[in-house]
Amino acid sequence: MSRLALALSVVFHPLLMTTYLFIVLSFFLPGILQPIRPSLWFIFLIFLMTFLLPSLNFIFFRVTGTIKDLNLFNRTDRILPFAFVTILYCVVTFMFYWKFPVPNVLKLMTIITAMVIVSAVITLFYKVSVHSVAACGIIGILLPLNNASEQGLLLYPTIGALVIAGVVMSSRLQLNAHVLREVFTGAILGFAIGFGGIILLF
Repeated sequence: MSRLALALSVVFHPLLMTTYLFIVLSFFLPGILQPIRPSLWFIFLIFLMTFLLPSLNFIFFRVTGTIKDLNLFNRTDRILPFAFVTILYCVVTFMFYWKFPVPNVLKLMTIITAMVIVSAVITLFYKVSVHSVAACGIIGILLPLNNASEQGLLLYPTIGALVIAGVVMSSRLQLNAHVLREVFTGAILGFAIGFGGIILLF
């Protein structure tokens, strides 16, 4: 059971959730990304900027001994890596503003970056489940976007996101990576930022 929980935590790692979100939007609501045409190149760019580069940051800190392990069970181990990931996400968001001025993509990246910033700031004082922040943040983004989709195209992806969030949060508890309070705090924060961001910016 623990192996399955670990596998789920890796497959639905917080840094991967941005890529998953843009894959879903590319297939089910491509109009929101205009004038960018959904393509493997665009998805790869998102994957590179929001997962691959931040992951190399974590590996660097592990190799240099700055953090004890990649699971970051201790809150203090999370502070420095989270700070660097926050800087990277801010740079990526600015890059989209400067080089790819696509309004809706920029708005989505702003919401996601807000989740990263809030998670990093809270980590200075409290250990919160970032898996929950990311998973429930996606739900918060998708729910109001259902109104923008014709014929309920985002309904099934939203239901899928709900199921995934439940499974991921259960996995974090199964691995004893978090207590229930930390998981729920992350879920509330992620959903509030995702939902509030869409309501305010779209």
